[in-house]
Amino acid sequence: MGDRGGTGSSRRRRTGSRPSSQSGGGPAAAEEKMRDVDAGGDAPAPAWDKDKDEDDDVGSDPWDLRCHRMQDSLFSSDSGFSNYRGILNWCVVMLVLSNARLFLENLIKYGILVDPIQVVSLFLKDPYSWPALCLLIVANVFAVAAFQVEKRLAVGALTEQAGLLLHVLNLVIILCFPAAVAFLLESITPVGSVLALAVYTILFLKLFSYRDVNLWCRQLRARAKAKAKAKAKAASAGEKANGGVATRTGTISYPDNLTYRDLYYFLFAPTLCYELNFPRSPRIRKRFLLRRLLEMLFFTQLLVGLIQQWMVPTIQNSMKPFKDMDYSRIIERLLKLAVPNHLIWLIFFYWLFHSCLNAVAELMQFGDREFYRDWWNSESVTYFWQNWNIPVHRWCLRHFYKPMLRRGSSKWVAKIGVFLASAFFHEYLVSIPLRMFRLWAFTGMMAQIPLAWIVSRFFRGNYGNAAVWLTLIIGQPVAVLMYVHDYYVLHHEAPTVGA
Repeated sequence: MGDRGGTGSSRRRRTGSRPSSQSGGGPAAAEEKMRDVDAGGDAPAPAWDKDKDEDDDVGSDPWDLRCHRMQDSLFSSDSGFSNYRGILNWCVVMLVLSNARLFLENLIKYGILVDPIQVVSLFLKDPYSWPALCLLIVANVFAVAAFQVEKRLAVGALTEQAGLLLHVLNLVIILCFPAAVAFLLESITPVGSVLALAVYTILFLKLFSYRDVNLWCRQLRARAKAKAKAKAKAASAGEKANGGVATRTGTISYPDNLTYRDLYYFLFAPTLCYELNFPRSPRIRKRFLLRRLLEMLFFTQLLVGLIQQWMVPTIQNSMKPFKDMDYSRIIERLLKLAVPNHLIWLIFFYWLFHSCLNAVAELMQFGDREFYRDWWNSESVTYFWQNWNIPVHRWCLRHFYKPMLRRGSSKWVAKIGVFLASAFFHEYLVSIPLRMFRLWAFTGMMAQIPLAWIVSRFFRGNYGNAAVWLTLIIGQPVAVLMYVHDYYVLHHEAPTVGA
């Protein structure tokens, strides 16, 4: 009954030394047994460290009078107990049951709202007009323009200043041209605009990185040549510069990387940061690829169904409280929207960063699959933004944050600059497709700076993690409702007032 490694080892079985009575040894035997137990000590043992159940110990002496020992309650931190798997399963069951009730209530109230045909209308107004697809095709012009500029810079046909001017002009047009088309062309839908602008934003970031890396290679090559002249030594016959460094066999070196094959591999690769030699996987795993493709198909259907069946009715029912400025009803609608919005965001994260990017990486044998880290364990807002979207984080770190530090900016100024750039692109991808400028996305991103300071200053450990989750669950539906309300007022109430 005591500690298995302490008191239990001191119990000695006595045979032949003392006659046992009918009752199993009598009081004298029990007294001697107690002395033996006390001699072995009674160290506290964790209550959960039991190899056998007490109730199954049928061979214990009935005269053993001890049934207690030093031990802590399981919920006490000193107990050392950490197996809360049953409680986690209970939480999952409760979550499933509560959402099942909401889903059943939704079906009873609205019926089945899922309509795959309606999804097509989100992308096309006119079946004979495909403006978003035309924008995607035209994007190749800007990629080829950047490639041609780099080819001429590599052979010295352009000066660095002229090349920089052409690259800046090309990048500005990449952002302005699709924005003008989306804002002025009536036949393009908001969803089509979002997809086109997202592709052009990715192209902007990729070509920015493409220009930077090739510039670094030219600078390193120039340093290598200058160093060779200073030492009056000629380079060896087979040596080429991969950014000014001799390369291993089978690797690409500058300017041999300036080919259309290399450019388009980078444009389709699941990364925003250019390299001359990407890590490559040895083969395409067909089973892995098939699983990712099936996930993409399944989660696409699930996202469409959840948005049509769950989010759209909730958003539509939120317009009247906003119109009447009924704050209690607004808060109730906000909390009601938070659950489906957050669930859809989590599914979208898995669909994009795990299923889609891994499928593309597998097809292209792209070796670096770190598209996200453990952002769900974030104990600070800063850690979340550094780990939930690794491709964007790497680009910001490599092409924005570190260059600002090298130019003499402080870390705080560099961080604010990164958030400003992120806020601009968030607003760019929302306001232009909706054709209204309310700066809610911009404000939400810039609010992350004081929020990050507050969370890191006042919340630690699990409390910090809870604060991060709370901002994710509540913050996003606030922005959604703001934009939907403004869009509703602008496109539905304004014509009515005019009439």
